[in-house]
Amino acid sequence: MHENDSAAEITRKSKTNFMMSFAMLPEHKRDAIHTVYAFCRCTDDIVDEDGDRESKSTRLQRWTEELERGLRGESIHPLLNQLHSIADRFHIPAVHFFDLIRGMQMDLEKSRYETFDELYEYCYRVASTVGLMCSEIFGYTNEKTRQYAVDLGIALQLTNIVRDVKSDAQIGRIYIPREDFDRYGYSYEELLDSRYNENFVRMMRFQTQRARDYYGRARRSLAHEDHAAFFAARIMDRIYYRILEKIEHKRYALFDERISISNLAKFRIAVAEYFSRTPVQYATLP
Repeated sequence: MHENDSAAEITRKSKTNFMMSFAMLPEHKRDAIHTVYAFCRCTDDIVDEDGDRESKSTRLQRWTEELERGLRGESIHPLLNQLHSIADRFHIPAVHFFDLIRGMQMDLEKSRYETFDELYEYCYRVASTVGLMCSEIFGYTNEKTRQYAVDLGIALQLTNIVRDVKSDAQIGRIYIPREDFDRYGYSYEELLDSRYNENFVRMMRFQTQRARDYYGRARRSLAHEDHAAFFAARIMDRIYYRILEKIEHKRYALFDERISISNLAKFRIAVAEYFSRTPVQYATLP
C-alpha cells in the first residue's frame, strides 16, 4: 500500500481516468475526493498485490479494524483519520466504506459468478459505493440523484469488466456470469485460451448492451437541479461510455489490446461537460 504518500499523490500515481474530472473541482471538494479515492485505491491494492488468499484476507481484516479506529480519529494510518474528517464534514455514511471492503473481500472469496444478480452485488459494493461517497461531496438537492450514483457505478464497473476481460481471465477472475456463457454457447476454456469467435462477439455485445442500459438508467436519474454539481461524475460517464463505444467499433477485439481513449479525447470530454449547462436527453443515449 501507499502508506507514506498523500491522498493526492496516491491518486496521481494510479493514473486513473478519474484524475481528469477531479482536477476541475473546487479545492475543498477535490481534496475530499482525493482522500476517498486514496482509501479505495489502498483497499483495492490489498487484494491485487502479491500474496496468497489467506494473507490478503488477514490484511483486509486488519484494514477493516483500522477503518473502525480511523472513523473515531484513532487509526495508526493518517489516511484513515483523514477519511474520518472528510466523512464528518460531508456526512458520508460509514456503511459505504465498509461495503467497499466487503466488495474487495468478494474478490478473495470467489472468481466466478453464476448470475447477474450475484455480479450486481459485487458491482454495487466496489463501484456504486464510491459513487455514493462522492455524491455527498458533490452535494445534491434531489434524493433521486443518489440513484444516479448507484446506476452509474454499475455502468462503469460493467464497462471495466468488458474492457479487462482478458487481463482478468489471466489472473483467474471471470466476472461475466456463467448464465451468459451458457446463453451464447461460449465456454470458460475458450476465454482462458483467448479464443475469439462469433459466440464471443455475441456474448460481449450482450455485456455492452447491459452496460448501455445502466448508463441510460443513470442519466435518467440525474435531477436537473443537480446537473451542474455532478459535472465530475458526468465526465466519468462520458469517458467510459466512449470507451464502450470504441470496444463496439472494434467488434470486441479484446484479446488484441486493452482498449482506451487518448488523453486529448478525455480532455475534450472534460471541458465539454464542465461548461455544459443543459442536461442531455436522458431517455436516449448519445
